Amino acid sequence: MTHELKQIIQAAILNQASEVKNVLATVVDLDGSSYRRPGVRMLLSSNGTMVGAVSGGCVEKEVLRRAQSVFETGKSKIMTYDGRYRLGCEGILYILLEPLDISNEFKNLFFQKLEERITFTIQSFYKKEDECVGDFYSIISFGEKENFTFSKQHKNQISQNEDVKIFSQKLLPCFKLLIIGGEHDAVKLCKMASLLGWEVDVVTSIRDPKELQDFPGAKSVISDTPETFVVDGIDAQSAVILMTHNYAQDLRYLLKLKDCKQLYIGILGSAKRREQLQNELFDYTTELEESFLERIHSPAGLNIGAITPEEIALSILSEVLAVTRNKEPIYLKTITGKIHSQN
Repeated sequence: MTHELKQIIQAAILNQASEVKNVLATVVDLDGSSYRRPGVRMLLSSNGTMVGAVSGGCVEKEVLRRAQSVFETGKSKIMTYDGRYRLGCEGILYILLEPLDISNEFKNLFFQKLEERITFTIQSFYKKEDECVGDFYSIISFGEKENFTFSKQHKNQISQNEDVKIFSQKLLPCFKLLIIGGEHDAVKLCKMASLLGWEVDVVTSIRDPKELQDFPGAKSVISDTPETFVVDGIDAQSAVILMTHNYAQDLRYLLKLKDCKQLYIGILGSAKRREQLQNELFDYTTELEESFLERIHSPAGLNIGAITPEEIALSILSEVLAVTRNKEPIYLKTITGKIHSQN
């Protein structure tokens, strides 16, 4: 969800520059089930535009309509949306609507922390009452002394009202995908991963350098070799896909990645090629942790019958999601309870 908040903040800054008012809508509680879970946000603007969504598209117009009083008065409120009779979602959404004012101090620190890949928290104060106007707001915390509210009228402190509930959310760094390879299939993978809100970095061969414009959606594109490639920034919120189409290159990059903490390493190729890679890894070094070998997925992707480069990209991204969220891929139609866990 961090990438969604990033998009909201960027849009809010542009609105403020044009003297357009902003209201932040946050789903803070849920009775039953819904399309999305508490913690999802959207930006409402006084010119009628919206960024993000709190559901699948069926709730948003109602949220914008009921946010008009917040634009007019500058006072936060709680609204509820009962989807049981309108959508068949079997749930009631509790949504905090609060004015959103971005200070320069917050703006600078927010984007700095995103670059530093820092985990931060947001606490939102609310009541489970429809059309309840009051001192409801959110605090975003980057550290002990780095706390901000989204509105100038609120103080950077926890609400002391015992009747007020608190929704607390931890937001991890934006998920990062490192693509090593510069061929046609890498371009497709980059483009599709960017649609998920992932930060995509691309490393191409120094013999065939590419530019940022060659990879739509990429954050960076560099040309490098395994020996000179710097692995800084590959953390536990990262995945790596090796698609150089060169066995020797893949092996050398694997050796460079062995001490990183990425959750997933995908490699194109056959099962026979995978076994050969793993065997040769031990020829070059005996200092290989079992957890590193377990993170290697080759051939990369889920078996969904993928044929085209776009389908193969979908297969790979689906496996990355399943692995990083610790899910065993199954048909959703086989589930009889809730799709999403409560944690």
